Amino acid sequence: MIKKELLDILACPKCKGPVESDEEHSSLICRNCKLAYPVKDDIPIMLIDEATPLEEEN
Repeated sequence: MIKKELLDILACPKCKGPVESDEEHSSLICRNCKLAYPVKDDIPIMLIDEATPLEEEN
């Protein structure tokens, strides 16, 4: 999916914090903001308006 080199330089556009890959859901997630940014055709869509809230873990 996303190469580690690219993942190391990407940041959440909302909080500027780190993002991590979620290959199962084809997204990059920000734990600080609890948002998931979609990855389409191996291109991360790092727009706040395109992000979806992470489901709460119980």
